[in-house]
Amino acid sequence: MKIAIGSDHAGYLLKEKIKEFLISRSYQVIDFGTTSAESTDYPIFAREVALAVQRGEAQQGILICGTGIGMCITANKFKGVYAALCTDEYMARVSRQHNNANILCLGSRVLGEALAISIVDAWLNADFEGGRHERRVDLIKKMEEDMC
Repeated sequence: MKIAIGSDHAGYLLKEKIKEFLISRSYQVIDFGTTSAESTDYPIFAREVALAVQRGEAQQGILICGTGIGMCITANKFKGVYAALCTDEYMARVSRQHNNANILCLGSRVLGEALAISIVDAWLNADFEGGRHERRVDLIKKMEEDMC
């Protein structure tokens, strides 16, 4: 599976740790930057990851900034992108099982490294359950179509 990943300066160090984790688990990682802790603007990287997921170049994406909020807001502007800001393993699992989220957003200033990696692991190991949840996700998709 291909996973697109991106961060701003605040998320850079955590992005690198998560990348190591993903590669150690045999995921293919497409890194859209940033490449240092030098100040930069999160929407640039959220856009690139969202487009990669939207276009099918990656099956899932991970975005990291200081809180995860800005990345999540930006990514959710893209049709077909369903980004979820998760602060624990339960939220990560449910974002996949119930909401079919395809981008995970994390806050490097909110989470420690071990918890962040545990959240990533829980998210990647959860699958969309369909059923009653599919009806709800379909309603979201219909609203998305109506807005365009």
